[in-house]
Amino acid sequence: MMINRFTLTLAAALVSSAALLGGCTPAESQTQEDQGSGTTANASALPTEQPRLTLTGWEPESAGNAESWTLIPEHADNGDLDRAAANNKGLWLMNDQGKVQAHLPGRFATLDVRSHAGGLTLASVNSRTARPMLIRFNSQDQSFGQPLYLPATQYKVENLCLYRDEQENLFLFLLGEEGIGEQWLIASDQRLLDSALPVRRLSMPPQSEFCAVDDQQHLLFVNEETVGVWAYGAHPEAELSRAAIDMVAPFGSIAASAAGVTAVPGGLLVLDAEAALMHRYQQTGNDWSALPPISLSELEEPERVTSRPTENGIDLLLVNDGKTALFAGELQWRPEPAELAAPLPVLLPRIHTDAIPSAGDAADDPAIWVHPSQPERSRVLGTDKRAGLAVYDLQGKELQFLAVGRLNNVDVRRNFTFNGGLVDLAVASNRDRNSLHLFAIDQSSGELTDIGQIPTPLSEIYGLCLSQSPEGLIYAIANSKSGRFLQYQLSAEVQQVRGELVREFATQTQPEGCVADDQRQKLFIGEEDEAVWVLDAGADAPATLQKVVGIGGLVKDDIEGLAFYQHPEHPYLVISSQGNDSFVVLDGEAPYTVRGAFRVGLNAEGGIDGVSETDGLEINSSNLGSAWGKGMLVLQDGRKRMPEGNQNYKYVAWQDVAKALGLD
Repeated sequence: MMINRFTLTLAAALVSSAALLGGCTPAESQTQEDQGSGTTANASALPTEQPRLTLTGWEPESAGNAESWTLIPEHADNGDLDRAAANNKGLWLMNDQGKVQAHLPGRFATLDVRSHAGGLTLASVNSRTARPMLIRFNSQDQSFGQPLYLPATQYKVENLCLYRDEQENLFLFLLGEEGIGEQWLIASDQRLLDSALPVRRLSMPPQSEFCAVDDQQHLLFVNEETVGVWAYGAHPEAELSRAAIDMVAPFGSIAASAAGVTAVPGGLLVLDAEAALMHRYQQTGNDWSALPPISLSELEEPERVTSRPTENGIDLLLVNDGKTALFAGELQWRPEPAELAAPLPVLLPRIHTDAIPSAGDAADDPAIWVHPSQPERSRVLGTDKRAGLAVYDLQGKELQFLAVGRLNNVDVRRNFTFNGGLVDLAVASNRDRNSLHLFAIDQSSGELTDIGQIPTPLSEIYGLCLSQSPEGLIYAIANSKSGRFLQYQLSAEVQQVRGELVREFATQTQPEGCVADDQRQKLFIGEEDEAVWVLDAGADAPATLQKVVGIGGLVKDDIEGLAFYQHPEHPYLVISSQGNDSFVVLDGEAPYTVRGAFRVGLNAEGGIDGVSETDGLEINSSNLGSAWGKGMLVLQDGRKRMPEGNQNYKYVAWQDVAKALGLD
């Protein structure tokens, strides 16, 4: 209930010349890969309207001493629920008059809330056990469910923040002392998981106590008290990097220190407790604009703030270190929401492989070998570009690892004559020796054997693919970072492998991915920052490059792996659009119409993380049984999460791609 009746009506005051600081690019649907550096501009060029802020001292009937408060997001199922608090006597849900609607006894510190159909999810820390806790509140019967506890941390949790991604997965960020941070998956499909899953570790600033998340832009905001405010990618596949929103003077416009932060659509509010100011930031394209701050001079030390958008502005609830602990009101300011890219379909990986042996950026390119009579015994090959070649079954279990050196790209073809018999052939680009490295695949068991190398004159061999002529001749097409391509006809004399150079061509800049359509005798090559090109695959054909698709639209550089879905009537070309962690599908015949794009996200039920930073990929259209009835897509994953570890490969059912994009 309202007890303290005095009202503060405050106008925004321009305290210092604000700067447009290096900012954080808004994430597209589920990625932070388009982040760029910001520019600097004077705030005098920005709007200087004075938004009205009306604050009223507010005192609830309980939990008035709580430091952790949050405004409950508007939702039809929330009824009169308006605010929530955590203190040493429990979790509290109240209406806007301060009347308690529900109470969970206990000792709790810090709090965040998300709405969902039927109620709320609350996140806090049990002060008795030091364990982060999640709990659901059912709005219909006003009851709390069973709590989900995370393991006790080895550090004090200073704060926590919830984040919901585009798949409706719910995550919890933990902000610990001395720069420790973590991200956990805690809910999916509107329900808490039986056990929370660790997603990744985070390096946070050492003086951080407050955080906030913008779900739409997939951004996590964190204060660093004496330094400034930072934005991090919140998505589980985001790169671990940060961008400055603003700095403490003299390097930025924050007068004294950065305290509580709260995200609003298209903007950010940051408290400067020592100077009694509330700084405002408007997202402008790829950067953040510092707007004139709001004076809070009649509050002794405003430390925490929570917000909620309204029709005309922003509801605020501030925690003040002073005689009056809480202030509520509305700021009549609505920043222009940042423009969001159209969302892409998100598919789920069905399987992930065992990790490759090498740490860091090591996995690169896969290939698929199909067993001639027992498709369920087919194999996936994956390069470890620091150590060798891994061989997996269709369940992702490693069956072989050939520690033969730095292999970058790999491809396979059937029926190669070697040592008086037929084997299937895998060829990889070996960066230790700038060679073509050949492996025989036993057509019965699928076991690989190293059968030798063919030297090339390339100074820095890089990408590679195979093609096969109608007569059954197998060609290896290798490239270097300089853009040079060499096409070799492969053969063997008894046990000695040979390569005859039959054609040479080049691109202007660095290539890598290539793939052949043997049925139509076409070769597709990717020039990373320019385009995908097509030419005749034949050894005697002119090497005339024709443009298939360039950078722009759905295709974001770098263009990395290429794969071809072989179908007699409806073939498709798939491109790894690494710049926005997506995969673009085109018709496999001229005029190469773009059919759409998709991303591969987190499979919570399967405990499989999503896919990002993909270098290589491969498709096979054969019926491999089960989910792979219409074929399999294999993707290299540049960031292994949930938990973090060495990179691996993800399997996606082609039927899921076809359904998502409406393909034949």
